[in-house]
This record gives sequence, structure tokens and C-alpha cells, in this order.
Amino acid sequence: MRSLATQPGPLQHWKKASVLVPSLLIFGVASASAGDRITQHFRVDPHPVVAIHNPGGTVTVRAWTKSEVMVIAQRATTEVAFDATQTGNRVDILTHALSDNAAPGELRTDLEISVPQDTELQIHDDAGGVNVSNVLGDMNVETITAGVDLEDAAGYLAVKTVDGSFQCVRCTGRIEVSSISGNFRFIDIHSPYVRAQTSTGNILFNGEFLPNATYRLKNYSGVIEVRFSPGDSFALDAHSLKGQVHNEARLDPPSHHHFLPRLGNALFGSMNAGRASVELSSFDGTINILKRD
Repeated sequence: MRSLATQPGPLQHWKKASVLVPSLLIFGVASASAGDRITQHFRVDPHPVVAIHNPGGTVTVRAWTKSEVMVIAQRATTEVAFDATQTGNRVDILTHALSDNAAPGELRTDLEISVPQDTELQIHDDAGGVNVSNVLGDMNVETITAGVDLEDAAGYLAVKTVDGSFQCVRCTGRIEVSSISGNFRFIDIHSPYVRAQTSTGNILFNGEFLPNATYRLKNYSGVIEVRFSPGDSFALDAHSLKGQVHNEARLDPPSHHHFLPRLGNALFGSMNAGRASVELSSFDGTINILKRD
């Protein structure tokens, strides 16, 4: 029996984009140093909103205890423009190309952003990567090939990628993630609701099954793998139209079924009291329900 594979490497894809950014700068201090490193600071009130649009490069966001947003931008060249503005309790961060003839490598900008813990994030990063840690506000993240890695996140987490991978470690909020060919990994999460759908990617779930929680994992092809412990309590509905379903859990069959299939394309049953709902669905992928190591 094979275990879930790790996510594939990203493709090279670039997209020119522009958004309307508020022009009113309430407070900001900017400085530039050697290597085209730009730093800006913005004082904010509780529950600020930070919107980031970066077509190419890494976006790293970390929470800190200051009532301030700090942005550090490292541009590859001056062929890309960097703008950061504040309107009220909202900070908009934007990078965009200054020339139609610039090569993709010349348009890369890496962003390091420090925010208060209760910040709401809106992130668009086409290619590069998104890394967020210890931010407890709601998040909306959209990428093309950029992978998304969240740690110790809460709130409502909505993530969409085309070919980008997604990983969530110790997340506690409501999670909804979708992709065309990205792989998903849910590690040590404590979420009351997870909905994950990818067409040709793999999905790994290794977290806590909370009472009255719902976990819906779906793909067209690939491997869906769920890890469990003997004390976990969940009701399982797993089916793959053309693939296999492998199970190591001791399940009680539902009352309306006369038998419990252990290997095949469908599996129904409850483990312990069946307090959480686990729904696994694939067209021709493999579904594994395996014991934790």
C-alpha cells in the first residue's frame, strides 16, 4: 500500500496584473538601502486589513505584538514598481511591471510583512510562494503556481490555486481550499470544518477529528490519505468510482447496510461514536484510511 506523495515542483508561469489601490496615504515611513531593499511602516488600529498583490515573488507574513504593519520589499530590478498605501485601517501593498519587455526574473519582488495577530489578509501571488504564520484573522489567498503554507492560523481560511500546493499546520479555523493540480497537506489541525478539492492532486489529512465537525476531501485522480488514532470518533463515507479504497479502521456498519466492504470502491461505517463526519470522494484515485504511526 502506498502512502501519499509530496507536492510537485511549481511551474514557471507569470501574469501581469493591476488593481486599483487607494491613493490616500494616512501614515507611512519609507526607506531604501543598497540592493533595492525598501521598508515601510504603518500604524494601525485593532483588526486591520492588509491586501497584497504580488505577481512574482515570495510573500512572507508573520504576526507580532506591535500595532503596526511593517513591509520590507526586495526588488530584483527597478523594472518592477512597489507601492504601499494606507486608507483608514487598511494597508494595500502592490507590485507591478514598469515595462512590457521585462523578463520574468526581472519582475520578482520578495515581501516580508509583519502584522498584528488579529489582521485580516487578502493575498494574490501568481508565482513564488505564500508563507503565513501566527495570524488569527480571516484570510483569502489566490495563486497560480505559488504554493501556500500556513502555520498556527485561525479564522476563515479560503485558498484557491491553479497549480500551487497547500499546507496547513496547526490551523484551527474553518478551511476551504481548491486547486486544479495542487497537492494538499493538513497536519495537526484542529478545525471544525475542512473542505478540500483538487482535480489531479494528492490530499493528506493528519489532524484531530472534532465532535460535530465536517471534513470533505475530494479529487478526480491522485491519493486521498486520512490518518487516524484508535480513540478517534467519526462517521466515514468513502468512495472512488474507478479507484480503490483501503481501510485500517475498525468500523461499525451503518444500520441500513447488510455488510461492510473492506476493499473496493466504497466504504461506509462509524468508528467509536461517529461524532465527526468524514466524506472522501474520488473518480479514479486511491483512498487510504490508515493508522497513525
